[in-house]
Formats: sequence, C-alpha cells, structure tokens
Amino acid sequence: MASTTQSQSDMAKAGLERSLSQMNTQFFIPATASLHERRPRTLKHGDSFAVFDHSGDAISGPGSPEGLYYRDTRHLSHLFLTVDGQRPILLSSGLRDDNTMLTCDLANPDFIGADGRVEVEHDIIHLRRTRFLWNSAVYERITVRNFDKQARRMSIGIGFDADFRDLFEIRGSTRPRRGTMMPPEVLPDAVTLRYRGLDNRDRMTQIEFHPMPQELTATQARFEIAISPGERCTIFMRIGCMAEPPGDDLPKRFLKSLREAMQGSRLALARGATIESSNQLFNQVTRRAVADIAMLSTETEYGPYPYAGIPWFSTIFGRDAIITAMQTLWLDPAISRGVLGYLAAHQATDFDPAADAEPGKILHEVRHGEMAELGEVPFRHYYGSIDSTPLFVMLAGAYVERTDDIPFLAGIRDHVEAALNWIDVYGDRDGDGFVEYGRLTDAGLVNQGWKDSHDSVFHADGTIARGPIALAEVQAYVFGAWNAAATIYDRLGEEDRARHYRERASQLRETFDAAFFDEELGTYVLALDGHKRPCRVRSSNAGHVLFAGLAREDRAAAVVRSLMAPASFSGWGIRTVASTEARYNPMSYHNGSIWPHDNSLIAAGFSRYGYRKEAARIFEGLFAAATYVDQMRLPELFCGFPRRRAQGPTFYPVACSPQAWAAAAPLFLIQASLGLNFDTDARQVQLIEPTLPGFLDTLTLRGLPIGEAKIDIELANLAGNVVVKSAHDSQARVLILT
Repeated sequence: MASTTQSQSDMAKAGLERSLSQMNTQFFIPATASLHERRPRTLKHGDSFAVFDHSGDAISGPGSPEGLYYRDTRHLSHLFLTVDGQRPILLSSGLRDDNTMLTCDLANPDFIGADGRVEVEHDIIHLRRTRFLWNSAVYERITVRNFDKQARRMSIGIGFDADFRDLFEIRGSTRPRRGTMMPPEVLPDAVTLRYRGLDNRDRMTQIEFHPMPQELTATQARFEIAISPGERCTIFMRIGCMAEPPGDDLPKRFLKSLREAMQGSRLALARGATIESSNQLFNQVTRRAVADIAMLSTETEYGPYPYAGIPWFSTIFGRDAIITAMQTLWLDPAISRGVLGYLAAHQATDFDPAADAEPGKILHEVRHGEMAELGEVPFRHYYGSIDSTPLFVMLAGAYVERTDDIPFLAGIRDHVEAALNWIDVYGDRDGDGFVEYGRLTDAGLVNQGWKDSHDSVFHADGTIARGPIALAEVQAYVFGAWNAAATIYDRLGEEDRARHYRERASQLRETFDAAFFDEELGTYVLALDGHKRPCRVRSSNAGHVLFAGLAREDRAAAVVRSLMAPASFSGWGIRTVASTEARYNPMSYHNGSIWPHDNSLIAAGFSRYGYRKEAARIFEGLFAAATYVDQMRLPELFCGFPRRRAQGPTFYPVACSPQAWAAAAPLFLIQASLGLNFDTDARQVQLIEPTLPGFLDTLTLRGLPIGEAKIDIELANLAGNVVVKSAHDSQARVLILT
C-alpha cells in the first residue's frame, strides 16, 4: 500500500511539474493577486506606463504589477509616502477624464503621544498628490496644508526602490540568473539606481526632489516641514527612466511637462469625432473609452499605434491593434493609418522558426525587455498569430473605403501583396483552401488565434485538438481579406485582379459552409483539427463569421439563435464558449468568459445580417456591465456567470484595464447599431436601418470626418424608430437606407 501511495505521489508531482512547465512555456499570468480587488490607478505615455494603488503608492509583491515601467522593465518597484512614520488616510483618488493626471487626496491619521493619548487628531493635515507621466518620467507634486489652529511640525518620508525586473518575471516566469545591481549614486537632491542586465545593457532610474530633503539615502527621502495655520508647502519629485540633463529647476520642469502632456492629450482627443447622448452614464463610458484609446496610443513615425493593454500587454501587438483600428475607423481613421504603416514596415521578409516568422507574415508582438533580448522569451519580434496577416489586408481595404487615401494605399501595396501571398503559400499548409496554424518550435505559442490559451481549442468531449488547426474565424478573416483585396485593386484600377479575389471569396463561402456548418449544433464548429475533424463546440468564434460576411444568408438566423441562447448569452454578453460545452468554465480566460471586443465584433456581424435588435441586446448588456466598473472602464474580460437582478458582473482577477480593444467596444457598438457606413467619393454618410438601444433617447456625433469635410449628426429614438434630426455640412450629407 505504501508503494502505491508513493507511486501516486510521484505521479502527482510529475504531473504538477509538467503543468508548471507548460504554464511557463505558454507565459501564463498567475492570479496570485486580483487586479480588480486592487483597482489600480494607471498612467501611460509612449513606451512607459505606471501602476499605483489608490493612495498613489507602489507596493510590489507576489503578483503585484505596481510600479513604473519602461520598455518591459520595471524601473520603480516601491514608492511609499508617510507622515511622521505613518501612512496617511486615503480620502479619495481619481484620474482626470482625459487620463493625463492622477490626484490622490490624503489626510493625517491620529498621532499618538508618548503617554498613549492622541496628540494630533486625524484629518488636520491635508496632502494632495498630483501626478502625471510624460516622456518616460513620473512627475509628482505633493502639497501639504495645515487646517489646524496652531502651527505643526512633521516629517514627510518617501521610500523608494527599483528592482529592474523584466515584465515576464513579474508575470510569473522564473529566471535562474539575473543581472547585477550597481552601487547607487546619492546626491543632496537626487538618487540614481542602476542595473546591468545579462544582455549587457545598463538600465537606470533617477529620482529627483525639490526642495532638497533634510535626509536622502539610496532608499528614502525625508523632509522636515513646519506649517503655520492655513499655510501650505510643496514638494516636487521626478522619477525618470533615463537621466535628464541639467536645466530649469524641478518646479518649472513640472509645469512645462504638465502643459505638454495636456496639450498632447487635447490634440489626440480632437482628432476624431465626439459623442454625446441623453444618457449621462453612457457619456462617461464613451469619454473614458476615447481617452483610454488616446492614452494607450503611442506616437510612432507612422502615426498613432494603440498598445494592447496595461499592465501585461503595453506594447505593440498586431491582432489587437488591427481590431482596435477597425473598431475606431469610423471615428478616427488616423489610428488605422498608423497601425497599417507600422505593421507594413515590420512585416516578416525571411524565415525565422524561433520567431514563427515567414515571408509576408504580420507581427504578433514586440518586446524590448532583457528576457526578450536574451531569447528567454520568443517575443522580441514574434510572428506567431494566424490571423494578423488576413486582418491586415482587411484593415487596408476598410481604410481605403473609409478615406479614399490612394497615395497611402499605393505606398503599402507591396506589403498587401506579400500578405496575400503568405495566406496562399504559408497559411494554407496542406492546400485544402483553409488557413491553419502550428508553431515552428516548441517555444512558440501552442494556439495562435485570439483565444490563445493552451486549452482553448478542443473537441466536444473536452479532448484538446491537435494541429495544424483551422479556426472558423480565421477562414472568415481570409474571406474578408479576399474581398478587401478586390476593393484595393478596384481602387488601383486593376479590374482583373479585383475579379480574381471576388471569385476566391465566393468559392471560400461554399467550401467553408460544407466543412464548418453543423446542422445538429445549429452553428459553425469551433475549428478543424489536424485530421480535418470538426471541433463540435458552440463558441463565440461563429459570430466572427457573421462579422466578416462569410456566412451564407440562410445560415445567419441559426447562428444568431445559437449565440443568443441562454447557454451563450449571459445577459452581460456572449460567452467565449457556451455553458453546455465540456470545458466550460465561466472563470477561465477563454472557455466561458465574456470579452467586450469579441461581443462588439459579433454585434457588428448581427447588424450586417439585419439582426439589429439582437445587436442592441449585446450593446445594452455591455453598457450595463460598464456602469458597475471602476471609472466606467470596460476591462479586457469578465467572468461568464449569468446576469442577476440588481447585481453587477463577476470580474476576472488579472484582466488588463485599460485594454484597447475593450475600450473601443462601445464605440464599435455605436457603428453597429446605426449601420454606419461611408461613401467618401459622394461625401456621404450612410445609416442603414439605424437603431438605438433603449437606454439612449438621443445620440449626437459631432465632427465626423469624411474626406476633407466634417459632419454633425443628431439622432433621436422615437417610439423605437430612429429619426435624424439634423445634419450640418455643405460638403457632406446623410443618407438613410431602409
């Protein structure tokens, strides 16, 4: 019996080791701490982002992402403010509506004297922390004010540290070796912390103060202040990821950088149309959505590029950015141009198995940290996504339809053709007309669609599908790419090539239907495995088939019915996997959770096939979910539990927030509801059978760009019918199609 027990123990241990090894290989994010529970405050500019708690501190620990990051390295891992050695009481904290500034209001706690009695009562000293992030540096102003009737003396302490850990370490990857912490440099008013990585790169953090602290060490600054009744004093601090050359004193640099940050935000927010409605909560949701996309967008030489999300994915992602660009194309075409330009310039031109790269393939992910530089993770320039390439072509076609920007299209034409060639030559591995994926080395991602968890593609009995895998939605994106190619070649005057791609799209519709539609399920199967066996699973992937227009008209009703059935539609949104399926888990990442971006694409598909009421139900569910979320900000995903009366959704513990394609979801839902399209040649905005969800009585779009013109559209919901009340522009007009 003992030997049996030992054998079982050894087997369990081996299983655990295999599980941990797989998790490490697939770069999972362990949920040792709930981001929703922390509800962190986030700032971002360029290649830097910062995560703080409600008090403005950063307290790192297992699973905690708090700190300041630059290019995938944490440059500040600890920041802690004290008054006479105690942590202040939090009064409130919040971000400006445009995300440029974090303000934390604090007060002193009770100070106990030597006799054990309260010497100074709480809420007499007010501290306001005003903070923003600009050009890879956090600037902070701490204003201390005395509301007592007598003068007060106190000690303000600011503790700090930098661990220079790679983001993947913080996400859970273990490293047998790290680089070397260099001796700190301590000056009277500044500290510089340094780290030399195994990649032989030096990374540094410079922390400056004004006025000069009474005491400054490698880990703490201490200010002794005396404040008369009603007076205030101010401490400035700059935490930079690189040294700043000598110049103006810190208060002047604080104000100058703050002006630049606010001006940059205003310019980004003014680029596209504005949205106003009769529902003030919805106005807050859309304002935050637009501000989040502006904050997440980094200016590149090609234009704005939306980074995927904070904290885990604040970098270039191909798929995420393309979908975000599609969701916002109607509102702000500049994002699509920036995404297309960057991805075209970084398209693969050679084979590189370690990066899953093949000629013509579009990027999946870019990382700049020490682990990526050393090849400890494969994501330095990684191409392991099966859908980025057809989505790139889809976006190029949609962009030229939206803007008629032929010169730009001509500039990326070779890249579009290389992407089309990749679909044919490398995407379709076995020549059966479907695009499949399979990683080129054991280090790459096992699953390379948007549901990239290791267990997200499976058969009806729960068995993991073996590749190469042909996903349903990927075939839909290929269909979209063929149609986009036809549009592109039409615009370039190449009618024969345009006709060729239209014919290919038509052929794919029939072959796809025969292989993927399951009469018994009443919807499209999730995928075909490496033996062409269908994965007979009801999933949200089928909604993407509607989004791209691949579904036959006679199949649409069944697919909509399947997706809106209680097993799939929770009341908040459509689950990634129906509750009837073997691997359903509403708390999983991809097997039963609800993703806002996924739902926005599905709603657009419903709208495309004329199911506006069902699209409106998705819209209402996601809007209702947003009203329960801190800062009215839709997270990357939430759990798929059923909606219950007078209760909010159940949150996923390590969901990114903000996340670009989640932020863009409400904006895309507006377009889906209105059936909003553009005829740039005719300077015409088309509304095809427009509807408004029940929570909107009126909706106004101001400054909607079309060509060189801009147009305002006011819509009213009257007894379920949408009336366009006014549209003002001499160069553009609105056409309502029913």
